Amino acid sequence: MQETKTLEELLDTQQKKLAFFQNIILLAAADGQLDEEEGQFLLQLGNRLALTYDDVKPIIDNIGVLSFIVPSEGLQRTLELQTLVQMMLQDGQIDPREYGLCMEYATRIGFGKGILDDMVAQLTGGTADSGRNAITVS
Repeated sequence: MQETKTLEELLDTQQKKLAFFQNIILLAAADGQLDEEEGQFLLQLGNRLALTYDDVKPIIDNIGVLSFIVPSEGLQRTLELQTLVQMMLQDGQIDPREYGLCMEYATRIGFGKGILDDMVAQLTGGTADSGRNAITVS
């Protein structure tokens, strides 16, 4: 039986917290706009991780040249993908650029499109294997 860990327990160093937050910001910026729901999600996440503006300013200032940082720990990878999917769904739409980044991250951690789509379905209340609730990228 696998032990359940909280986000705070998994991200137990400042470096892990900043890498995690960077990945979320990269996804939020993928569609070229940050709407209110995405901003609130980032704010809540930053507060939960006890990150200050000074901590995240270098990420914001360099967003154009940054790329995903893939964690080494399996459980953290899964939790991070789940959080990326939550970020993608914040504005109520699945932007193709955001979906593409989620797919890139999923691929880099060894997951396929099916797992990503299952995760999207779970977080939207749909079921990935039923045709009537199929997830579509708009």
